[in-house]
Amino acid sequence: MNLDQNNLTEVSNYLQTQGILKSPEFVTKAEKPGDGNMNCTLRLFVDDKTFIIKQARPYVEKYPSIAAPLERILVEREFYKIISKNDFMSLHMPKILFSDDENHVIVMEDLGASKDFTSLYKKRNVLTPDDSKMCAVFLTKLHGQFKKTEENELMTNKNLKTLNHEHIFVYPFLQENGFHLDVFNDGLQTVAMKYKTDIQLKKVAEELGNVYLENGDILLHGDYYPGSWLNTKTGLKIIDPEFAFYGKAEFDLGVLYAHLFMAEQPDSVFEIIKEFYKKSNDFNEQLFNQFTGIEMMRRIIGLAQLPLDLSLIEKEELLNKAYNLLID
Repeated sequence: MNLDQNNLTEVSNYLQTQGILKSPEFVTKAEKPGDGNMNCTLRLFVDDKTFIIKQARPYVEKYPSIAAPLERILVEREFYKIISKNDFMSLHMPKILFSDDENHVIVMEDLGASKDFTSLYKKRNVLTPDDSKMCAVFLTKLHGQFKKTEENELMTNKNLKTLNHEHIFVYPFLQENGFHLDVFNDGLQTVAMKYKTDIQLKKVAEELGNVYLENGDILLHGDYYPGSWLNTKTGLKIIDPEFAFYGKAEFDLGVLYAHLFMAEQPDSVFEIIKEFYKKSNDFNEQLFNQFTGIEMMRRIIGLAQLPLDLSLIEKEELLNKAYNLLID
């Protein structure tokens, strides 16, 4: 089955075959619920109910020229399975209703018509105190209550981590990568060359990338940024854990801080995060700073661009901040 928004008959027949729909139930409408990057994701309408269906293809949905591992959908399903017995986590994430390994499909609870938090990148949009607290508490519970107790080969997420590693730690620092940054800000390509030619920085990025690739024992979301948060009627919810793996808590928190910096969030938001994210006794502040810095750099001079409402000068300031976090 190839998920297709324009072929509702095929989708309906598939769901009937799988026992999700009962004849004569039929999908009457399908729409994209958001601007997801990795998978084909649709909101399906059947009578008075809706649900979300996702299918992994052998490439990144937004960038079909980039190959991506099919098992990422299995990782997402496994993540939901792991956290499903925790009432708090289940309350703040959608539930899996059905999965099909052969077709790389999962069907999920629909959290309702809602937008993600990428609007935070627009100036003067600020994360509320309640949502700031939720971001921190969710990570605290994830990192503290779901440590690895036995080997789980699927949750090493090796192939997707390898792809992500390339785009975080390698691609942004290539002098010639076929991606010209001036399409986002005139002069950004020239600014980026300062970092692409910095030998010390590239060495730090390589070493940090090796740490990222190591196996750990703390369950991570793996892509904890505003595009993975939904603003629903019942509060902030977390989605899209296909990048999940057992690793180091410093990575998730570093990604969170990087995006709050790029979204120009006020000190009050950071104060709430600091208050409600409970760091473990062995939390490595230098590693956290470096993961924060590398995420900022890769989002500004790498392929995975964001809708940042920033001038060239503001991006230069963020790059300088990121550099100091990585090198100091």
